[in-house]
Amino acid sequence: MAKSARLSGFPERLPAERVIETSIIDVLAHTFALHGYSALNHRAVEPISQLAKDGEIDKEIFAVSRLHSEGTERNPLGLHFDLTVPLARFIADNANELSFPFRAARVQPVWRGERPQQGRYREFIQADIDVIAEAELPSHFEVEIPLAVADAFSRLAPLGVPGVKIVVNDRRLLEGFARGIGLTNIQAVLRCLDKYDKIGPAEVGKLLAAEAGANEEQQRLCLELAAIESDSPDFADDVRALGVEHPLLDEGLASLTTMLRAAHERAPGVVVAQLKIARGLDYYTGAVYETQLIGHEELGSVASGGRYDSLVTVGKKSYPGVGMSIGVSRLMAFILDPDSGIKATRGTPSAVVVAVTDEDKRSEADVVATALRGRDIACEVSPSAAKFGKQIRYAERRGIPFVWFTDGESGHEIKDIRSGDQAPADPATWEPVDADRSPRVYRD
Repeated sequence: MAKSARLSGFPERLPAERVIETSIIDVLAHTFALHGYSALNHRAVEPISQLAKDGEIDKEIFAVSRLHSEGTERNPLGLHFDLTVPLARFIADNANELSFPFRAARVQPVWRGERPQQGRYREFIQADIDVIAEAELPSHFEVEIPLAVADAFSRLAPLGVPGVKIVVNDRRLLEGFARGIGLTNIQAVLRCLDKYDKIGPAEVGKLLAAEAGANEEQQRLCLELAAIESDSPDFADDVRALGVEHPLLDEGLASLTTMLRAAHERAPGVVVAQLKIARGLDYYTGAVYETQLIGHEELGSVASGGRYDSLVTVGKKSYPGVGMSIGVSRLMAFILDPDSGIKATRGTPSAVVVAVTDEDKRSEADVVATALRGRDIACEVSPSAAKFGKQIRYAERRGIPFVWFTDGESGHEIKDIRSGDQAPADPATWEPVDADRSPRVYRD
C-alpha cells in the first residue's frame, strides 16, 4: 500500500512513544486496583439512541454501519464518546450479577468527532474510575474519587508528570444560586459559567444576558460567585456573603464543604473549590471535577468528572454514581513535547540481539534466544549473518544494549555495546540488570 495521508486526530505512536504511553496506563491501572476498582472493558459501540442524549456532545458522535448493509439499520450504532454512558448500560444489563457499591475501572479508547488540536483528538484513550451505588450513594465517595485520582498522579511523578490541582464544584450549588437570584434557564447559566476561563468574566456577563436573560445585578452576582476559589472549607463564608438563599444552594454548599474538609486533611492543597466550573455534560447532578497540571494549565483539564444520580435506572431502581476520567492521550500531548524531557530508553522490548555467524548456524542463535526467552529475557535473532560490526549497528539503531555471540574466544560471550565490555555468558544463567531488562521511562 502506498504511503497514506495522515488522518487528523487519530494518533499512532512510534514504538518509544508507545513505551511511555503503556507505562502511564500500567501505573493508572495499578493505582485503580490498589483502591479496589474492578477492571472492565466496554464494547466500542452503543445504540445511537443511548448516546444521543440531550447535551452538546450529540454532533460529535461517530456513527457505525456495515459497508454492505441492506437498507436502513433498525438500531443504528455509534462509537462511544466517553466511558460513563457505556458503564450505565453495563450496570443496567448486569445489576443482578454485581454487588453494590460497585467500583469500576476502565482504560480504553473513546471517539469524538471534534476539531483536532493540541491535546485534543478524535480517537483517544481515557482512564476512568466510577463508584455506582444502589438507591443511595454516600457523599464520602465524592471525596474518595478525586483523592484516588490524586494518588494516581502522585505515582506518575517518577515518570516526569507534574503535580495536579483538582478543582471541584457542585452543580446543586450553581443551580440553587441561579434560582435564588431569579434565573430559570439553568443549563444556559451552566454553559456560560463553564466558559469563564476561555472568554473571561466580561464576555461571560454578556453571554448570561443573551442566553440566560440575566440583568446587570444577576450578572454581577454570578461573576462574583464564579471568582471564588479556595482549598479551605471556609470558602462557604464567601458564598454566604453574597446574600443568596435557596434550598438547593444549601445542599450543594454543605456537600462541597464536607468534601473540602476531608480533602484538606488527606491531601492538603490538591483539591480546590472553584465555583466557576460546571462541566458541559448534562447528566451531572452533584459534585463536578476538573484537573489541571501545575505549570501547564494551558493544556486544559487532564481529568474530569462528577456525580450523576439519574443516569442508570432499572425498572423502579436507580443507581447513582460518581466518577472521574483521566485523559491519557491529553497527558501524552504534554509528555511528548520535547521540553518535557520525558523519554524511553528504547522502543523495542528486546534486551539482546543474538548474532548469527553464518546462515548455516542460525539454529545455534535460535537455541540461545529460546533459552533467554524461557527466562523472560526479551531478545531477537539478528536478521542477517552480516559482518559483526553491522549486526552491532543494527542493535544500536534499535537501542538494544547487548549483542550475544555464540562463538567468541571463550565460547558464548555477551557484549554491552554501550561500554564495549565483552564477557563469557551462559544462556541458562545470564541476567541483565533490572534497568536493562525492559524499556524504561526517564526524565532528562
